[in-house]
Amino acid sequence: MSAFVTVATVDQIPPGTGRTVEVHGVWIALFNVGGVYYAVDNTCPHAGGPLGEGHLTDEVVECPWHGWSFNVRTGERSGNPNITVACCPVKVEGNEVQVALPPELERYRS
Repeated sequence: MSAFVTVATVDQIPPGTGRTVEVHGVWIALFNVGGVYYAVDNTCPHAGGPLGEGHLTDEVVECPWHGWSFNVRTGERSGNPNITVACCPVKVEGNEVQVALPPELERYRS
């Protein structure tokens, strides 16, 4: 796992919203679910859509391109848990939201 990188402050991502952030050259979708932050690979495995731009309902984000949805806590696709997106470790230090790349995304690191 890579080192944690500060990608946002807590006030930049209100509850129920998400955004796309960069961690070591890899695009990550970061979400605030009721004050708890989750991060997943930004690329939808269906057609490469940007999950960080999707609509978040509870802990499920819907890809804006074709509607595939994923649980941001587990990375599992709704209705088919065999299809997943990588989940990234997230921590909050003070008011900074920090994300690290998991091993499965390290190969894309720049």
